[in-house]
Amino acid sequence: MADIPRLNGVIKALEEGTTAFTTFSPADPESASALSGSNYDGVAFEMEHGPFNTVALRDALQYLLSRRQILDGGTLAPAVTPMVRIPPNGNEMNQWIAKQVLDIGVYGIIFPHVSTVEEAWNAVRACRYPRMPEMEDYNPPGIRGDAPVRAARYWGLSQQEYYAKADVWPLSPEGEILVIIQCEDVTAIENLPSILKEVPGIGVVLIGEGDLSQELGYPRQYDHPVVADAINSILAICKEHNVPCGHPHPDTQNTPRLVEEGYRFLMPGAGRSFAPLDQGRKLTGRE
Repeated sequence: MADIPRLNGVIKALEEGTTAFTTFSPADPESASALSGSNYDGVAFEMEHGPFNTVALRDALQYLLSRRQILDGGTLAPAVTPMVRIPPNGNEMNQWIAKQVLDIGVYGIIFPHVSTVEEAWNAVRACRYPRMPEMEDYNPPGIRGDAPVRAARYWGLSQQEYYAKADVWPLSPEGEILVIIQCEDVTAIENLPSILKEVPGIGVVLIGEGDLSQELGYPRQYDHPVVADAINSILAICKEHNVPCGHPHPDTQNTPRLVEEGYRFLMPGAGRSFAPLDQGRKLTGRE
C-alpha cells in the first residue's frame, strides 16, 4: 500500500504542536463554498442546534472540495477538513448517528455533553471498526458498522486504504478521525481526569462554556469568577493529561489570552469577517 500523507489538517496542526483553527458552519453549499478558500484547518458542520440532515451534509462536503486546490496542492487532503457536531448528548448513546456521518466521509465528530467515562468510551467506540481482542490498541473496542464505499470515495482512497486510515487519532498514530468531546457541565469537570486517564482515543476536549455557564447560574457571563474558574479547571486538567483543549468563542479581544493560556483548538466564527482567525494565526506563528 502506497504511503499516504496526512489527510486531516486539524490533526496535522495538532501533531506539529501548533494551534488548530476551526469554525462552526451550517451544512449548506453556500457556506461550504465560502469556507473552502479560507485559512481554517477545519470546519464543524453544526447539527446539534441545526437540522440533522445527512443529505445537506453530503452536499456541503462536496462543495467544500475544490478541483483546483487538489490539482495545485498535489494531495488528497482537503484544504479545509470537514467534521460535524452531532445532535445527541453523550448519555443518549446514539452510535448510529456517528455511523451515518462517518459513512458520508467526515474526518471528525464533536460529541456534545460527554460527562462520564462510559459516555466518552462510547464516543470513541462509535468511531472505530471492530477488531479482534488480541490486536494492538483494541480498547475501546470498535462498534462502527461496515459500509465504507462513500467515505472511501470522498477521501480518494481504495476501501482497504480507507480501513487503514479510518481509526481515531492519537490512539492510532496513522488514524485520520478526530474524536472531540464537549465538557459542558460540573459532572463532566469532576469526571474529566478519569475520562482522560481511562479512555484512549480522545483527540480534543472542547469547552462548552454556554451550557456550563447556564448550569452555574451565570448564563453566558464568561468572565464571571465562578464561570472562569470552571473553564480554567478544564484547561488545567487537559494540560495535565496532555490532551489539546479547545475554546469555541475566540474573538479579537480574547484570542491573545487564549493563545497565551495554551488552548490548542480554537473556533473563531467565520461570519462576515476572518479577523479573529487572521489574528489567531498571526499570534501562533501561522501567517
